[in-house]
Amino acid sequence: MSTLDQIEVDITVELGSAIMPIHHLLRMGRGAIIELDSTEKDPMRIYANNTLIALGEVKVEDGQLSVAVIEKVRKPV
Repeated sequence: MSTLDQIEVDITVELGSAIMPIHHLLRMGRGAIIELDSTEKDPMRIYANNTLIALGEVKVEDGQLSVAVIEKVRKPV
C-alpha cells in the first residue's frame, strides 16, 4: 500500500460548461456572469486525471464547501 500512497491524482469538479467566442471572454471584467449549461439541481461531474469517474453534489457545513459523491460512473465494456 505504500506504493499507492505516492501516486498523485488530479481531481476536477465541474459545475457546468459554456462555449463563447474569445473576444467575449477578453471583454469580461470583475462581476461578469457566465451562463453554464446546467442548473443548480444538476449533478456536478467529478473527473480524475481528465476521466469522468463520478457525479456529485455540493455540501456546505460550517462554512466549508465539499462535494459528496452520489453516483459512480461506470465505463462501457
